[in-house]
Amino acid sequence: MTFRISSLSKERDALNQNNENSDLQDKGATVVITHRVQPGKESLYDEWLNEIGPLCRSSKGHLDWHLIRPLTGLSATFTVIIRFDTRENLANWMDSEHRKRLIEKVRPILAKDDDFFIKSGLDFWFTPEGAKATLPVRWKQYLVTWSAIYPLVLVVPLVLIPLLRLLGIPQNHYIDTLVITGSVVFFMVYLVMPRYTKAVKHWLFK
Repeated sequence: MTFRISSLSKERDALNQNNENSDLQDKGATVVITHRVQPGKESLYDEWLNEIGPLCRSSKGHLDWHLIRPLTGLSATFTVIIRFDTRENLANWMDSEHRKRLIEKVRPILAKDDDFFIKSGLDFWFTPEGAKATLPVRWKQYLVTWSAIYPLVLVVPLVLIPLLRLLGIPQNHYIDTLVITGSVVFFMVYLVMPRYTKAVKHWLFK
């Protein structure tokens, strides 16, 4: 969640110049930060995240925070993705005294200076092309995602549809689809993909 200080003023100026465009302003802004932590200092970095995270999440306009941890043996890069409702609120967080103080605190445990990438719009999430993070090739992402979703869309309806009827919810195509798709996405994000990608990481990043 830190940013390269030498580039901060330049990014801030670019954000302020774009603020004249009210349509983009309403779409918000996303920042992707990558950190390479010195070997053996991961626990200190986690402590630092626990300190700076609540401060960021309590900032005006904060919407979302997501941490991608490095894959053991393949990567040493932590990636933090943060979304704000407007670029102005994102810029305020970037310029805050809390962030400046904690940047200085974390710097001694980083293997190299931090890096960040900013993009307007809330649709930016899964492809942080500006971040210096290792990503698998697209066809492997496709195969892994497809092979994870396929069994879920087969099994989840078999469980949830009878449960909905048991709860007295009448058959309704839209309600059933809403519950099923919401459950499939939940399982994919929180249960299946974190474990699945770890299990196939050697093939995925080969």
